[in-house]
Amino acid sequence: MKKIKIAILFGGKSGEHEVSIASALSIYRAFNRKKYELTLIGIDKQGRWFLPEEKACLGSADPMSVKLDGRREPISLVAFENEKQLFSLNPLAKKLAASHFDVIFPVLHGSYGEDGTIQGLLELANIAYVGCGVLGSVLGMNKATSRRLFAASGIPVVDSYVISYPEFEDNARAFLDHVHERFSFPYFVKPVSTGSSLGVSKVKNARHALKLFQNAFLYDTQVLVEQAVNARELECSVLGGNPPRASIVGEIIPNHEFYSYEAKYLDKKGASLSIPARLSASLVKKIQMYALEAFSAIGCSGLARVDFFLDRETQALFLNEVNTMPGFTEISMYPKLWEASGLSYSKLLDTLVELAIKRHQEKNRLKTSYHCSKN
Repeated sequence: MKKIKIAILFGGKSGEHEVSIASALSIYRAFNRKKYELTLIGIDKQGRWFLPEEKACLGSADPMSVKLDGRREPISLVAFENEKQLFSLNPLAKKLAASHFDVIFPVLHGSYGEDGTIQGLLELANIAYVGCGVLGSVLGMNKATSRRLFAASGIPVVDSYVISYPEFEDNARAFLDHVHERFSFPYFVKPVSTGSSLGVSKVKNARHALKLFQNAFLYDTQVLVEQAVNARELECSVLGGNPPRASIVGEIIPNHEFYSYEAKYLDKKGASLSIPARLSASLVKKIQMYALEAFSAIGCSGLARVDFFLDRETQALFLNEVNTMPGFTEISMYPKLWEASGLSYSKLLDTLVELAIKRHQEKNRLKTSYHCSKN
């Protein structure tokens, strides 16, 4: 049987660079070598592309500590459709020049990877890739626009407000006065287009508000203000297909004040997972329904993890966000929810590759030229 050639793309110009490395190496180890031929492609924090040494990556006891910078000379990036190549013909890319990739697995979290940028490049290169397309990736990353679409689809979301950096810089004090009239303490400030809780802060009083907004603006040009909810944090995994499927529901139980970057990745005891979450059957069904509706509302395909808040006092359910390339280590919520739903980690990878190839074939049947028929 001919092996499927897969390139795993990881790292990237993102604050989630280290998380991407951990996800990618977990995926790399789990792929069935009898079915797939794998190539690791790393992108450093400056945006340079590398063919990293496999032993250097896999030999690390801590994937989060793997460094791409300077490991090898960077290779040039070219989107070349006919040969399905991503690289120019320099000495380091010779082994790739004679071949092509059947599928790219862009295990890139956050900016310049999960936000439609890489997806657009791969569309131009006419290469099949795992995960959401350009539109779903862009909308999934943008908390402000996606929430408007969720609300328009009848999916409940928490009250929020968006401010751009130029508006804030012009008159920060007036803006803060407006925010404090509309929102009660505590509330959250979130960069609009980041993941892994980067730049997210819980604002408890007016004294620290300015500093926390300034911190959020270090990560994005737009910031979302969101009313805090005393809530349970619930998550549901969605797998594309016709029709898409929703997993069982799990719960994140943070041991920090909220599920921050530190709680997710730096503190081994920062949070615990409850799979399945202790919920009524009717509530689970409702969450799964909203997850599938949200997946459709922003044009997702392939995969996504959909996150919810459940108000502890009122039991009101709110959709928080959709993650189009969620964490993918063996202990990450997305694959663990599918494993608990009966789909193993390796079979999940098989399915994602199959979905990528199928979607690529469907797109390639479309016409790219127009011929007027004569009657």
